[in-house]
Amino acid sequence: MSAAPALGASDKLTFLLSLVPYLMDHERVSVSTVAAHFGVSPERVRDAVNLIAMSGIPGDTRQYLHGDLFDIHWEEFETNDNIVLTHLVAIDDSPRFSAREAAALIAGLQYLSSLPENADIEAIASLMAKLTRSASATPSQVAVSSTEPGAAIALIKVAVGNGVQIEFDYLSSRGDHEARHVDPLRIESVDQDWYLRGWCHLRGAMRTFRLDRMSGLRVTDLPTEDRTEQTLPDTLFQGSESDLEVVVELPAAAVPLLADYAPQGAGPGRKDGMVLQSLRVAHFHGLKRMVAALAGVVTVVGPSEARALTRDWAAAGAARYDAVVPVQDE
Repeated sequence: MSAAPALGASDKLTFLLSLVPYLMDHERVSVSTVAAHFGVSPERVRDAVNLIAMSGIPGDTRQYLHGDLFDIHWEEFETNDNIVLTHLVAIDDSPRFSAREAAALIAGLQYLSSLPENADIEAIASLMAKLTRSASATPSQVAVSSTEPGAAIALIKVAVGNGVQIEFDYLSSRGDHEARHVDPLRIESVDQDWYLRGWCHLRGAMRTFRLDRMSGLRVTDLPTEDRTEQTLPDTLFQGSESDLEVVVELPAAAVPLLADYAPQGAGPGRKDGMVLQSLRVAHFHGLKRMVAALAGVVTVVGPSEARALTRDWAAAGAARYDAVVPVQDE
């Protein structure tokens, strides 16, 4: 076997700059694993590790003392051929996530890993471990429970994979129950709510359904129809000819928050930064969700029926907080 070509100075530096972050991400790794990862010989890895152990930055005395150099677990290295960094310098001065930032990101990753389609992805677990190790302090322990519609998502995925319809009882926002047969196409989320987008055979059109309003969800053996010529719209909710027009007032900067409600047009901005925005909704009861999501931001202006319904709904909710529970004497 021919000897490996000698590395130039620039190649050695590139290798070292790549090796240190790799070793930081792997708390304990064998020389053979590192060699296979970088495509070099084990001897070159050992030489690089020895060089790392003699590298660092001078301290306040301008001398290289023990705490100014990288260090490794020498017994592991010399006896078991494993590499474990025990002291880092220079690279620790780079910007890091704070403990709170790392905890927030880890919580988001835990939420993703709780979804059925992500349950077995090792990359998420690896990234959470890296965030924990590289934070400026130990992140707070967080726990995110599995999503409630997880079982429904799993069933819908089965239906999509098999190319068959699903059927379920759907509770509309008006409080009506209807049996639906749907060709499932896509599952999307908005904040904490999950939605199914698909072709509704009852309506003969594309429709969006909230998963938490479904009951009796079942995968059928009826094949879905070819929908390749139909494209799902970019927005989650679509208007129809029977929709009602509503006018709301909100800050101009908050108008993008109404994107999913298919805004029709905004009036001229005022000096105070507020604008009037026209929306189309299936019925006035649908405004409750929007107002709740944008509490303190949006105000229903008209028509009077929509304004009165929203006002009464908000007043009824506030009254519950004002209710005094009587204390019974023992």
